Amino acid sequence: METMSPVLNILKRMEENPSNQDCSAALKDALASYDLTDLIDGWYELDNKQALTVFLALEQEDRGELISELPPGDQQNLVASLSVEAAKDLFEEMDPDDLVDLIQSVSPEVRQEVLSHLSPESLKETEFLLRFDDDDAAGLMTTRYAAIREGITVGQAMNFLRKAPENLETVYYIYVVDGLQRLSGVVSLRQLLIHPDNRRIAEIMERNVVSVRDDTDQEETARVLEDHSFIALPVTDRWNRLLGIVTFDDMIDVIREEQTEDVYRMSAIGGEAEEYLESSIPRLIWMRLPWLVLLLLAGTITTNVLAGYKSLIGQFSFLALFIPVITQTGGNTGAQSSTLMIRGLATGHLHFRLIGRAFLKELATGVAIGIATGLVIFLRSILLPPGVQTTEALSVAVSLSAVVLFASLLGCLVPFIVDRFGGDPAVAAGPLMSTLIDVAGLTVYFEVSRLFLAG
Repeated sequence: METMSPVLNILKRMEENPSNQDCSAALKDALASYDLTDLIDGWYELDNKQALTVFLALEQEDRGELISELPPGDQQNLVASLSVEAAKDLFEEMDPDDLVDLIQSVSPEVRQEVLSHLSPESLKETEFLLRFDDDDAAGLMTTRYAAIREGITVGQAMNFLRKAPENLETVYYIYVVDGLQRLSGVVSLRQLLIHPDNRRIAEIMERNVVSVRDDTDQEETARVLEDHSFIALPVTDRWNRLLGIVTFDDMIDVIREEQTEDVYRMSAIGGEAEEYLESSIPRLIWMRLPWLVLLLLAGTITTNVLAGYKSLIGQFSFLALFIPVITQTGGNTGAQSSTLMIRGLATGHLHFRLIGRAFLKELATGVAIGIATGLVIFLRSILLPPGVQTTEALSVAVSLSAVVLFASLLGCLVPFIVDRFGGDPAVAAGPLMSTLIDVAGLTVYFEVSRLFLAG
């Protein structure tokens, strides 16, 4: 990745001498050596004034690509700073789906300004896309796709593609529609190239088209696209009319966003995925504090468990020494198990109907791991400080084995149950699961120890 130092040096000279045309030319030359990724990575080094100068020095096509990748705050600052003419040129250059994303991320005032600068054709296209929920397939789609009728020939289709607008999102897939715009097939560019010009599209097209409905969740849309290794996926309404397509590059952003949200939930952080530096301090507090308070209150149940076994701990004080071992090992085991289940549910490899098989598999795994960890803690308790009696070490070992088995089974079942009732299984892998295992694990630990020690 290139640093922004050359650009910053030129900007500094421009600030000292604003009328120097050589600096403006030097800035354009310097920016030509950067690709889009380099500019985005180094954008945080620029203040608002410098960012606007750099943005206006870019080619019109590059401006549209860059602003669609910037954080919402930077997008809003740039749009608000542009002249009417520059804003109009920018919005006309942007892809419809990127423009809609921009409009949805800025303030209502800036949004109205954007819409007022659009041509009638672009405004109609944008308003059509704004009708849909941005978390659904239709909210991610573009209307710039290639579509033909099945009655034409391969030669006619090729002529159509040659005359098609350059801003089509992709021509690798050409969709076939009827007179009512209903999706009836798809042909690839490769098929058009290998078949003779007089061949009918109806003879070579694939009629079983994989598509998604306009209200399909974006995560499910990404899964369909990934499962079939497509670079684009058609979006239809309930009458099977073709509305647009979603492309693989847009799905990469969706997958990244969904993964970030899963990590947030597994770490008990609320709210939507967004960049850390773009989040205000009140926003960060609101994302984290409610869950922490909830987990704090849930964690106090552990205190009640300990209070309930106060006399047992007083009689056998060594039990207190192994509480961290029991809770940490149980928590780690449950986290491992739940993570495997969540991954399987997310990829479609696991379903609720397979819960029995998963349970039996985790039962066998939990027994084996429980025996192994129990043996380790037994030997550790006898051979190393603080050193306990054989019966005491055995009680700890059996307790740990039971806790590990319980945590494995709990980590297996909870994600399935949460998913079954429409929740996000990722929530099951976070601190809430650890708290549940702590409470149950300590109860198991003390009850098993009571059987061994108090007879």
